Amino acid sequence: MGLFKNKFVWAVLYTILLVSFTLYAALDTFVVTRVYSVVPSDENNGNSNNGSNSSNSSTTESAENETAQDNTSQFTESAVITENSYSDQNISITITEYREYDTTIYVADVRISSAEYLQTAFAQSSYGRNITEKTSTIAEANNAILAINGDYYGSQTKGYVLKNGVLYRETAAANQEDLVIWEDGSFEIITESDVTASTLLNNGALQILSFGPALVMDGSISVTESEEVGKAKASNPRTAIGIIDDLHYLFVVSDGRTDESEGLTLYQLAEFMQDLGADMAYNLDGGGSSTMVFNGEVINNPTTNGNSIKERSVSDIVYIGY
Repeated sequence: MGLFKNKFVWAVLYTILLVSFTLYAALDTFVVTRVYSVVPSDENNGNSNNGSNSSNSSTTESAENETAQDNTSQFTESAVITENSYSDQNISITITEYREYDTTIYVADVRISSAEYLQTAFAQSSYGRNITEKTSTIAEANNAILAINGDYYGSQTKGYVLKNGVLYRETAAANQEDLVIWEDGSFEIITESDVTASTLLNNGALQILSFGPALVMDGSISVTESEEVGKAKASNPRTAIGIIDDLHYLFVVSDGRTDESEGLTLYQLAEFMQDLGADMAYNLDGGGSSTMVFNGEVINNPTTNGNSIKERSVSDIVYIGY
């Protein structure tokens, strides 16, 4: 009898420990916030120096920031802005709403004079785990003219994280297909196992988006009709970015999971972007994350389950701005 009791007690203790560890691991992965690095305002606005330390004094930095703010004000104050367009001497954006595949799709046609205006930003200006904010909140904090949700790097423990020329994570994920945005604004699709993040940085990469897959390469669709994120074919809200030619981009977000919009498969998204003239296009985090913000307003209908229209908090955005 005593032996049976001892075995029972140990079994109960083991079960409690196992459940506790599982709960801790789940909380640590999905709930507990960990800040690894706070991004200086100049880096979060794309003015980094490839991660190098600046030797300028605080007075010089302050003067440079004031000059940058003055320049930004000059451009934005002289901009021509309508409900669906923005134009100044460096940035031109036109928003068009399409109805395809029983789904409403929002397309921002973007032309910029320099790749410096195509930027990324972290939630709460911090790199870490489980640090999130709404796309519109991050966009406002960075004075974004146009913004879409990014690759949600915070949901993974591996995969390259290179934002605005600063390398934060260089642990490769197996078979991960990334979009590299180079300092001249051109796009390239790479596989992390083929090249290190440090090599990409040293060769002039400004951004690495690590979600995928690639949708269009050299003008041809690069996904199959049955291919899907998570290998489960479905129609969903989607977010994607594409390039037509030099410094000419497409930011695309579709609705989905509602009575009004079914959503898109990856193949449909690729087909749509090819029809728009994309030479290269890349799939970003979708579903409830899919959000487009233009001039401070959310213009699509973000939803996680279709029961309510509201933004999901995400870890990062891709945006156009100063």
